[in-house]
Amino acid sequence: MLIVTGGAGFIGSNLVHALNARGRDDILVVDDLTDGRKFQNLAGARIADYLDRTDFRERIAAGQDFGPVEAVFHQGACADTTEWNGQYMLDQNFAVSKAVFAWCQAHETTLIYASSAAIYGSGDDFREDVPDPRPLNVYGWSKLLFDQWLARQGERAARVVGLRYFNVYGPREAHKGRMASVVHHFDRQLRDTGAVRLFGASHGVGDGEHRRDFVFVVDVVAVNLWAFDSDRAEGVYNVGTGQSRSFNDLARAVIAAHGSGRIEYVPMPADLAAAYQAFTEADISRLRRDGYSADFASIENGVRRTLALP
Repeated sequence: MLIVTGGAGFIGSNLVHALNARGRDDILVVDDLTDGRKFQNLAGARIADYLDRTDFRERIAAGQDFGPVEAVFHQGACADTTEWNGQYMLDQNFAVSKAVFAWCQAHETTLIYASSAAIYGSGDDFREDVPDPRPLNVYGWSKLLFDQWLARQGERAARVVGLRYFNVYGPREAHKGRMASVVHHFDRQLRDTGAVRLFGASHGVGDGEHRRDFVFVVDVVAVNLWAFDSDRAEGVYNVGTGQSRSFNDLARAVIAAHGSGRIEYVPMPADLAAAYQAFTEADISRLRRDGYSADFASIENGVRRTLALP
């Protein structure tokens, strides 16, 4: 059996569908369906069972098993970068992750978990072993805290792989609302108004020239599957294309997929500026060194496939 936490969410549901494509349907999905609309992400998927995240947490805390489990793909988290309730964030992203790790070690089960490029903050060093990362929000800090805590643990009974996702976009993210990727928001803006809105000049760059490493969710899922397949995969890896692109580039890709549209620039809100990552670019040399060789989709290709427009 495989367990996917956050399995009805964006990355988790895409992972479930990819596992189905491999012929795997012995999947326990763990999630919170308080927002029942997320079920649509699993429409057409084949799973063995579903468990609410609270029930799952109670069961692993009690040391209960689920039968033979090959791996836990721990995608579940509070991913709201604007959430400033540190007590809640650390409970969901740190305490739960520690409990999942302890259960996996006790049951000699591979753990593949979602970390985040938010740990790098406003720095320009995107190596996994950067000595002094400075996250800009409590979300990033919660992810860094688990990465650092895990590094201090001793000998392990089973492999642990952490994946630091950069800016992921793709299908099955509409439920995320304001936390959905900019591709989703650009698509909606174009449909509603005929224009894409980008932040104007700030952080020392011109209009729309803030740069991120935008990575297609299909590629993110492929790295998860590599981490599952490869005995060599161990420790933390950046998951991005290795190439930053501007928001202008991304907007043009969405406009090209639609066939028409324009770009408008708006001032960046003052309350966002202090916690805004103006530049990210994954250093994927460790990922390549340890055997992941597949190409990453360009934003032009990934956006076209996401929007599925002629």
